[in-house]
Amino acid sequence: MPRSKSKSVSFHEDVTNDTFHLSETKISDVKGSAEKRTMTLIGKNVCHDSVYINAAKIFQGIRNKKPKDKMLVRYGDDSVSPALTFEDEYSQRVSYELAFNALKYQEFLEEILLDSCVYPCQSIPDELTSLLVVMLYDLQDRKFEAREIFDEEEPVAEVRKIEHFLYSFRIKLAAALARYRIKHDALSIEYILPETIQKQEQRASALPLCVWINTFKTSLQDVVRDLKNKGFTEVESVSDFNRYTYCMDQHCHDVLFFPSSLKEELLNSDLFADCKLLLQDKSRSLAVHSVQALLNTDGDIIVAHVGSHLTIAHMSALRNHSMSRVFVCGVKSSAKADELRNLFNHMGCENIQLLYEDFTEIRPTDPRLQNAKVILLIPQCSGLGFSNPIDFILSEHGDAGLLRDLLQGSVSKDKLCRLAERQLTELMHAMKFKVQAIVYCTSSVYPEENELVVKKALESGVEGHKLKRFRLIPPVFPTCSNPESCTDFFFRTELSEISSGCFLAIIAREKDSSENVSVQDILARAASKGLLGTTAEETKDDEKKQWKVTEHGNGVTASGTKPRRAAFHHHEVPSPSNINTAVSVSKAVTKLRKKNISQPVGYVQPKKPVSPAAGTGLPRVLKHTAHLPSIGKVHGRQMLARKARAERKKVVLKPVEIVFPPVISPYGRPQAGMPTSSSYFDWTGAKSMSDRALPPPLPKSGQTNRAKESAVAARVLKLSSRFTEKRAGV
Repeated sequence: MPRSKSKSVSFHEDVTNDTFHLSETKISDVKGSAEKRTMTLIGKNVCHDSVYINAAKIFQGIRNKKPKDKMLVRYGDDSVSPALTFEDEYSQRVSYELAFNALKYQEFLEEILLDSCVYPCQSIPDELTSLLVVMLYDLQDRKFEAREIFDEEEPVAEVRKIEHFLYSFRIKLAAALARYRIKHDALSIEYILPETIQKQEQRASALPLCVWINTFKTSLQDVVRDLKNKGFTEVESVSDFNRYTYCMDQHCHDVLFFPSSLKEELLNSDLFADCKLLLQDKSRSLAVHSVQALLNTDGDIIVAHVGSHLTIAHMSALRNHSMSRVFVCGVKSSAKADELRNLFNHMGCENIQLLYEDFTEIRPTDPRLQNAKVILLIPQCSGLGFSNPIDFILSEHGDAGLLRDLLQGSVSKDKLCRLAERQLTELMHAMKFKVQAIVYCTSSVYPEENELVVKKALESGVEGHKLKRFRLIPPVFPTCSNPESCTDFFFRTELSEISSGCFLAIIAREKDSSENVSVQDILARAASKGLLGTTAEETKDDEKKQWKVTEHGNGVTASGTKPRRAAFHHHEVPSPSNINTAVSVSKAVTKLRKKNISQPVGYVQPKKPVSPAAGTGLPRVLKHTAHLPSIGKVHGRQMLARKARAERKKVVLKPVEIVFPPVISPYGRPQAGMPTSSSYFDWTGAKSMSDRALPPPLPKSGQTNRAKESAVAARVLKLSSRFTEKRAGV
């Protein structure tokens, strides 16, 4: 059989062993590829010989197999995986479409061959039966008219032989077709398909076109202007579509939707030819935007599978204005790497690094990936959530067996188990990397490939003891109007007339305990360490309770206002920030507490006056009263509990005025470094003293003065002891 001079793309066995996984063909010219995509729509009835050969090979691998006792039409051996040869994207797409149509109508086509007595035929070996069925479908689709053959086309002997054979029996075949339609009361062969398949095809044909804007080539503003110049009008949603209209996506800011009827016209436009707009299912845009939302630094990204080059290019475009690099795993060969570089260069991508190894073969400690922050994992899946199976196979290197699964409406248990096992292995391997998050995305409708895979991976504990564990977090997209509404940890889109099915999950490392507290807690913790002066809540409390430290030398508080006196009434318990302003007083009382520990509260020591100790922070050494440090804020958070208990106990405290006398040097004059004006602390002064700027005069009787000082100190000791006991109880 003659071979085409185009690049050969190998077929290899997939997880099912009887289906195939297609490699992506090289597109040398992007503008030419847009024109060829259009040919898929307008030149559907023109097939080259190589297209028939490839379609027959694909159909041979995915056809419905019957028991030998019920097999009336025999096919050749399909144990050997054949090699496919595609000239371009157009021939690749048409080959798959032709094979899929032959699969959908396999029962009908076999019955036509048998009813017309065209089959069996001695001149047609079993190895060519697949080619016979494929070409029969194309012949009836052309209304049994002759195929147009181009002079430059290289002929394939087997194709010309089957074509001549079928065309010679075209009248018998047409009669058999008419009898079949009458028997099944069908206006056309489309009506003989199961209702589920008919709805699926209608849904796929009506699905709006989803495109994303390549910011390497243009911007949203430029695209909107170009569309306006072409006569397009922006509408609110897809439900408002009316011919030349488009709408913005609600989740992704660079994604647009167009009516499906404009596909041919859009693919012919310069916006597509110049790679300014790129056609791709929205599910992949959701995945890359989820990665983008997780990155607030210049961290790198690991794409676990090559998948669609459009997904990689979209990820690259979103990180265009950063220093991030996109590492793509599983390139495998230099030829594939050159092909991808050619595609990315046409799109303007410059921040992509290609890795030849499969993702599971790369060690988590690989030095190339040490700056990676997020892993994008889009594993091979059953793909039943995808609206157009041909697009999924071509863009995602999907399993060709998806075509058979779609017709059957389900995936076999064995295949589903193998897929889920592979997905779990890849996700667990991703969790071994020192990354912040992993985005897991599939086009499956089965929980075995979605929620169960994620939950099993989280329960495995594969991260070990050295790395923080992963946990589920709700996906958040940049353009969501209300991110807090995302309460479900799994994001799903159902298969419908406006979107394909999609599953999305994000797992992220558990944060430190310090990162799990509120902003107020963080500020309180910083203040307790002396990193902040005063928190907002403490400032409000200070303003309400008006606990101020005043200097009577100038009559101004530490905040620059006139001194105030606040009452300490009823069950109010002073906050730590307020008590900290008088920490020096507590230190001064410490000495008295040690001496009076065994004495009653009301005991007064008449002989030994209370003299300020050096360095205790009493008025004698208060040089910088306005700049007292907020040391006691360390108990800021515990004060809430103390206040609650104080409310329950209803401790009634009487207003007390504490006035310390000015320090008099034993030498009759101020010591060096001491201010000439005395200072005192006023916690709860009487109203009659609210306007007093200077301390009261000293009593003439020293003994009376010392007795008053002892009484005041005893009361301070009592209050301080009570406060200390309450704080210890917390």
